Amino acid sequence: MARYTGPTNKLFRNKKVSDLSNRKLTSSMRQTASGQHGAVRKKLSEYALHLAEKQKIRFTYLVSEKQFAKYYHEAARRKGVTGTILLQLLESRLDNILFRAGFGITRKQSRQIVNHGHVLVNGKKVDIPSYLVKAGDVITVKAKSNDYLKNTMSMIDLSCAPAWVTVDKDALKITFDRVPEREELDPEIKEQLVIEYYSK
Repeated sequence: MARYTGPTNKLFRNKKVSDLSNRKLTSSMRQTASGQHGAVRKKLSEYALHLAEKQKIRFTYLVSEKQFAKYYHEAARRKGVTGTILLQLLESRLDNILFRAGFGITRKQSRQIVNHGHVLVNGKKVDIPSYLVKAGDVITVKAKSNDYLKNTMSMIDLSCAPAWVTVDKDALKITFDRVPEREELDPEIKEQLVIEYYSK
């Protein structure tokens, strides 16, 4: 199932998914796992650690199990470091780029913006959130959607936009300059555990 409809705060507490509900989770939120015995420390098996990391990445980027497996097999097929290529593929998704550029407060909102047909890639309408953007592609927003997105962007600090995209706030335009390097991505993601999960 691609869509998670449960409490997003539980994803943060159980799987450390930090950007589903908002960009900055409150420090007052309980750090232990949810449930009656959440505070009890349990030693996880090797398989459980691998599975937890896979689920964390999957829920972070809002992809289904089937989609995630396809991304992994595509990354394994390409030349280079499989884990890095996997993250680069996930970062190249259209909904993720909108989120990174500050066009949506959450990835869910960015996904909805794409689904509703507000986005053009190189002048052509694209309503598929998983569309893989290539280096040099230009993402713009339909004119009728300007007021809605400008209101959304006013609530976001655009200084958090990554170095691999160029954002023109006034024109509501994003240029995907290049795929990110591994050191530019979340250091807390342990993609090697995912490689070990699929290698078994």
